[in-house]
Amino acid sequence: MGNAVVGMSGGIDSSVTAYLLGKREYDVVGISLFMWDSSDQQKHAACCSVRSIEDASQTARRFGFEHCVIDVRDQFLRLVIEPFVRGYIAGSTPNPCILCNRHIKFPSLIRAARQRGIQHIATGHYARVGKQPQTHPIHSGNKNIGGKQLFILKRGADRKKDQSYVLFVLGQDELKRLVLPLGEQKKDDVRKLAGELRLPAAGRSESQEICFIADRNYSHFIEKHIKLASKGPILDMNGNMLGTHRGVHRYTVGQRKRIGVFSKNPLYVIKIDAVKNTLYVGPSEEARKRHFTVSSVNWIIPPTSDHFRASVKVRSTMKDEPAMITVHKKSSRETENQATVQVKFDTPQWAPAPGQSAVFYNDDTILGGGTITDPE
Repeated sequence: MGNAVVGMSGGIDSSVTAYLLGKREYDVVGISLFMWDSSDQQKHAACCSVRSIEDASQTARRFGFEHCVIDVRDQFLRLVIEPFVRGYIAGSTPNPCILCNRHIKFPSLIRAARQRGIQHIATGHYARVGKQPQTHPIHSGNKNIGGKQLFILKRGADRKKDQSYVLFVLGQDELKRLVLPLGEQKKDDVRKLAGELRLPAAGRSESQEICFIADRNYSHFIEKHIKLASKGPILDMNGNMLGTHRGVHRYTVGQRKRIGVFSKNPLYVIKIDAVKNTLYVGPSEEARKRHFTVSSVNWIIPPTSDHFRASVKVRSTMKDEPAMITVHKKSSRETENQATVQVKFDTPQWAPAPGQSAVFYNDDTILGGGTITDPE
């Protein structure tokens, strides 16, 4: 079948991915990325922990393929952790998994493949790559698209596990190389196979945590990395003083618990003004937004019109909802990826937050996505 560099976190999904490729007669090279060095990692099964890398190495020995570790700690700190910290300080909610896929994981796998003269890269994501004829016009300046066929990204067959949302940042160079053996698989079947194979990760529970935050305590992690101004006013949407917050980095839009304001009716974080160090709260209907702007857009399938309908997902766990998409360009010389996008949902949606990613779908196929700004 060929050869493939497999990104191996040491978990069940990447380990089974490497096994399945070997069964398909791929020559496999396992690559583990050493991203973050912390004693906290010994306490949980993070994808970048020392324990996970050891599990990946043991799996490689078990199935007889090469395994290498690449130290990307400096890049991970600069391109993932520091933007994550800055985002929360600025009152936004960045997704570190998407930052990692864009700046660390896939660039590292492609470099490793090129250095070894290997054609394919593979990961354990539950998503699918396909091809479709190139039928629509390509705007000049978009260098990511070839002239004959377009590589596309689709949801995984297991809708409950689908991870296409975090892969919207990929371009044609990644997609044309990418093999996703779990795209047609069910998670339960993958876990069962891992048990039958007695993989090192088979008995490990699946981590839902950010890999560099072991205890889910974002604020504590951020406070360890930067000196922060803390207290500030909590206002209602009319500007009335309700209380005092403990630092805007401790809150996210849509949050209900641990706000620190007593009210007969539930209050939610509606807006975070980091410049004024002010938190705005209100009832749930205030947290539902219909409009927002999207910047830093990556199009997998470039639009042929400045106005079109799509379904839009604003967090990985939500269902995508129907909306009108409007592409705004400052000049005719701008490409689609330099433009901003306006999203208008058919009905208001729960708490789209600045810094989160909005991903556009046409049925099962990802059109593109970007970063949310200015929800209204």
